[in-house]
Amino acid sequence: MIPFSPPHIDDKICDEVVATLKSGWVTTGPRTKLFEKRITEYCGNKNTLCLNSATAGLEIMLRWFGVGQGDEVILPAYTYSATANVIIHCGAKPVFVDVNESDFNISISEIEKAISSKTKVIMPVDFGGLPCDYAEINNLVVNHKSKFTASNPIQQKLGRILVLSDSAHSFGAEYEGKKTGSLTDISVFSFHAVKNLTTAEGGAVALNLPKQFDNLEIYNELCVKTLHGQNKDALAKTKRGNWKYDIVEAGYKCNMTDLSAAIGLVELERYDNDTLIKRKKIAELYNSLLGSDKRFELPIFSTKTKTSCYHLYPLRIKNINEEKRDLIISEIFNQDVSVNVHFIPVPAMSFYKNLGYNVEDYQTTLNLFRREISLPLYYDLSDIQVESVVNAVISSVNKIAG
Repeated sequence: MIPFSPPHIDDKICDEVVATLKSGWVTTGPRTKLFEKRITEYCGNKNTLCLNSATAGLEIMLRWFGVGQGDEVILPAYTYSATANVIIHCGAKPVFVDVNESDFNISISEIEKAISSKTKVIMPVDFGGLPCDYAEINNLVVNHKSKFTASNPIQQKLGRILVLSDSAHSFGAEYEGKKTGSLTDISVFSFHAVKNLTTAEGGAVALNLPKQFDNLEIYNELCVKTLHGQNKDALAKTKRGNWKYDIVEAGYKCNMTDLSAAIGLVELERYDNDTLIKRKKIAELYNSLLGSDKRFELPIFSTKTKTSCYHLYPLRIKNINEEKRDLIISEIFNQDVSVNVHFIPVPAMSFYKNLGYNVEDYQTTLNLFRREISLPLYYDLSDIQVESVVNAVISSVNKIAG
């Protein structure tokens, strides 16, 4: 069976994890702090906080901004449930909007239609590793300042809707010559096991707030907020006579460990000159093998302003419905190839249907979902395996769709 997306774990990673275990620091410590510094250098943002997941990062930043009951957060209907769940956790209302037919990313015109006096945050999602249209989104929140109603000092200081990017897929992608993480107010990365850069589990908040904010000060506040509200972490308490600490708020527990950061440091060191090169090669091989078949719509990996980090290969099949798509997937699996679907739209999920959302309200999202199959794309996927995947896809489409 060709798997869908196993992590690339080699001796270098294993050696670094063992070295971390032997160092005596397995939870948040020097490697986590170094990983944060390296991410900031790589992305070109102002400060970075590493956490145990991207989901935690999104929720912490919503709470930091004071999002709560009566507030609205705009997000694409075509995303994973985590993007919406964190809004629910904060007591706010998810306002879903449709996406672009071409690239799966959130539609600028649909965002603009959805902005109201209750809108506090826009959460674009960089689908598959291709950045959203951040110049337009950043201009949009400035142009709609008059609609923004601040309800706390942080919101007053910003004076407009916050852009909180769900960049779970897009670490290392570029827009207008800049890396994700430095494209808008705040970006949140995922380092989950299936991501391009993994720490097994983990994520990072890339702070890039405008000049009226002290991003380092906010980073320090978030360190407290994400570790029980404790004003000293374990590393700080190891200094002689510095054992005493205080709890200054009822915080959360979502810090990254040094074991995770150890993996991340190795991954980051070789990310541009190895990982992304390999992923791009695989995507280009898929394109060359599938491109001549007019039944397929290939994913977009670059434009004049954007370069993907090749996280997903979301293939679309023309002139099929959801039932045929599912039968094609079953047939592909029968040929020992694992594929996936990104994503079942959030408004189609039972919890959100029960809140009154209707996936039929997002026709582009629905059309994309019904025809999409994500093909395997991972570091150790060989050319021969890619050819096997393509053969399985073509033969399955031939059998089911003709």
